[in-house]
Amino acid sequence: MKGEFHAPELDPEFFPGETYGHMLLEDVANGWFALDRLMLVRLLMAAVLVIVFALAFRNPKLVPSGLQNVAEIAVDFVRLNIAEDILGKKEGRRFLPIIATIFFTTLFMNAATIIPGLNISPNARIGMPIVLAIAGYLTMIYAGAKRYGFGKFVKSSVVIPNLPPALHLLVVPIEIFSTFILRPVTLALRLMANFLAGHIILVLLFSATNFFFWQLNAWTALAGVTSLAAVLFTLYECIIIFLQAYIFALLVAVYIELSLHADAH
Repeated sequence: MKGEFHAPELDPEFFPGETYGHMLLEDVANGWFALDRLMLVRLLMAAVLVIVFALAFRNPKLVPSGLQNVAEIAVDFVRLNIAEDILGKKEGRRFLPIIATIFFTTLFMNAATIIPGLNISPNARIGMPIVLAIAGYLTMIYAGAKRYGFGKFVKSSVVIPNLPPALHLLVVPIEIFSTFILRPVTLALRLMANFLAGHIILVLLFSATNFFFWQLNAWTALAGVTSLAAVLFTLYECIIIFLQAYIFALLVAVYIELSLHADAH
């Protein structure tokens, strides 16, 4: 078969601007409010999240049905299986708003990766994962500082009691790095890496389908194989969409729990 193969390009998605394409509002305030396609996807999914929950709880009924019922089941899942499971009932309810916000924001942003026309998660670029990680990080710091006072919280987090004094020279820097630097960095990088890798794999599979179908006459049948692989990987991405939101929110809850019991090394 004769046709034209279009090689995939990731640069316009991740490095927009003068080199790779026009951005909306790039001439406003020296580009401070410039929006590329990925930012528009991010804003769209944020709007969808707000609209879904606004519609679900705009007129709550004692016996829920429809969208309210789905939303309550989802919130109960976060409350029971993440917040209260890790923090206990009292602290779980206290920190449920931030944990649920992080979970549903991550979930909706992840979902864009399999929506036709969007085809990419805003979490595939580091900005959104950093925002979510900072939200979890500040909550962790707040939880410990509120219980112990900031100074005592930091000391309790990094100083392990009953160690020989000489070992503190080694252990304290490790604990500072692990607790106050590594936690938010790994939260952000884990989320970004999963969806960047997923996006690249899907691009390669669909591009291979395009290539085999249009360019290699003797290998056209392979287009069916790569198409099937792309569909199966898309189904796998559906699992990852939920799993990464769950892991992110779960780790935030774990870090909050560690802050609340910083003196219990």
